Amino acid sequence: MATKHDDENAPTVRVTKTVSVLPKSLHPQQVIHLSNLDRQCPLLMYVVFFYKSSAAFQNLSLGSIFSCLKSGLEETLSIWYPAAGRLSLNPSDGKLNLWCNNGGAVLVEAVTSAKIIELGDLSEYNEFFEHLVYKPDFHGNFSEMPLVVAQVTRFGCGGFSIGIGASHSLFDGPATYDFLHAWASNSAILKQKRGTELYKPVHERGALLVDDRRLTKLPESGSSATRVVAIDHLYQLIKQAMTAQTSGPDNMKFTTGNTHEVGNSNLVLKTFHLSGAMIESLKSKVLSERRSSFSCSSFDLIAAHLWKARTKALGVSKGAMVCLQFAVDIRNKMVPPLPTGFSGNAYVLASVALTAEELEAGSHEAIVEMIKDAKSSVNNDYVIAYNQALDGPQGSLPPLNELTLVSDWTRMPFHKIDFLHGEAAYASPLLSPVPQVAYFMQNPTELRGVDMRIGLFPQTINAFSQYFLANML
Repeated sequence: MATKHDDENAPTVRVTKTVSVLPKSLHPQQVIHLSNLDRQCPLLMYVVFFYKSSAAFQNLSLGSIFSCLKSGLEETLSIWYPAAGRLSLNPSDGKLNLWCNNGGAVLVEAVTSAKIIELGDLSEYNEFFEHLVYKPDFHGNFSEMPLVVAQVTRFGCGGFSIGIGASHSLFDGPATYDFLHAWASNSAILKQKRGTELYKPVHERGALLVDDRRLTKLPESGSSATRVVAIDHLYQLIKQAMTAQTSGPDNMKFTTGNTHEVGNSNLVLKTFHLSGAMIESLKSKVLSERRSSFSCSSFDLIAAHLWKARTKALGVSKGAMVCLQFAVDIRNKMVPPLPTGFSGNAYVLASVALTAEELEAGSHEAIVEMIKDAKSSVNNDYVIAYNQALDGPQGSLPPLNELTLVSDWTRMPFHKIDFLHGEAAYASPLLSPVPQVAYFMQNPTELRGVDMRIGLFPQTINAFSQYFLANML
C-alpha cells in the first residue's frame, strides 16, 4: 500500500525503447555456485535515483543519456560478468546457482509528462515510483529473469530518474553499491572518465560454500559458538505463532528469507527523518546518567528505540516473545577475511529477544548493550553455523509481527552515485519482498542525519509515530 494519485488523469510513463545489453567483452561461460546466503531472496530489489533538472544537462537528449548508460553498462558487465547471467536450478539438489552465460541485462528508455516536483517528498514512497522501473515477466522461472534491469525516464521538467533492479542472489547491499558506482564511472556522462575501478570484484563464493572444507570444521557439539541465535529465535517465534493459531506442525523447516510471496501487502511505507540534532536529543534524554562513560552508535540507539516503539504500537501481549534482528556484514568477521571486492551476499542476522513486558520496562541503555553483545557474537564460527543451518529445504515465513527487522544502509550512500551530474536528489528503495523491514539510510542533505523507511499497518501509524518520535523533539 502506498501514496496514490487521486487524479485519474495522473501522468503516465511511456516506454520508448527496450534493449538487451551484452558485455563489451564476453566472458567464458561458467557456473558459479551460490552460497546459502545468496539463495534466500533471488527476486529483484529496486531503487530509483532522482536527478532534478539542471543547467548542466538540460540540453542533453534522452537518447544521448541512454546511449552513455548503455555503453557504460556494456563495459561494466565485462568485469561484473555474473550480472549478465541468469540463475539456474541444479537438478540434483534443487538449489539455485549462477549461470554466467552472457545473457545480458535489460535497459529501458521512457518518458513522462510528470514533473519531479509534483511527486512531493521523494523520500516518501509513492506508487508512481513503480512505473519508473522495468519489471520483467519471468512467470516464476528464474532462469528467464535478467539479473540486472534499468530504466531511464525523462520527466516533463527536464529531470531524470534511473530505476535499477538487481537480484539479491547476485549482490548484497555493499556489492550493489560498488557495481552501480562502477557503472556510473564507466558511463561518463558530463564528466571526465575516471578510468579504473577502485578494485576488481571477486565473484566466486569461495569460503561461504557449504561444501568447502573450512565449513565442515565446526566446534564440538554443545559449544555455544555453534548456536545460531538468530535462527533459534526465529524458530521460537514461529512456534509461538503456531501455538497461537493452534494449528500446524512445529518441526517445519523455515529460512530467514521469503522467496515465494510478498507478505503484508497492506502495509504503508513511511519515512521518518531523524536529524543529527534529534538523534543527539534522544541520546541526551535516555542516556543522560552515564553519557560520559557509555559508548553508543547511532545505529544501536535508533534500533533499540525503534524496537520499543514498534512493539508498543502493535500492542503485543506482555508475555509474548519479541525479537529484534539486524544484518551484520561478515566480510571482516571470517578467518581469513573475505577478499576485498567480494561481490556476493556477505551478511548474517544477529538477534536479540525479550518478552514484550521486559522490552517495555527495559532501559534504552540495557537494550543497546544487548544489541552490542549480539553484534560481537557474530564471528567466524557463527557465520559457519548460520550458513550450514540454511542448507536444506526452504519455506516461506508466516507473518511474524513480533519480529522487528533492520537493515543499515547508512554506509552505502546511494544518492552520491552520480549517474548524471552531481548527486541524486534522492535514491528511493521500492517495496521489498519483506516490506516490514526498517531501512536506515543516510540523509542526502545532512551527513549526520538518518532517514528510516519502514512498513507499518495503517491502524498503527499514529501510535508508532508518537512513540518513536518521543524524546527526539
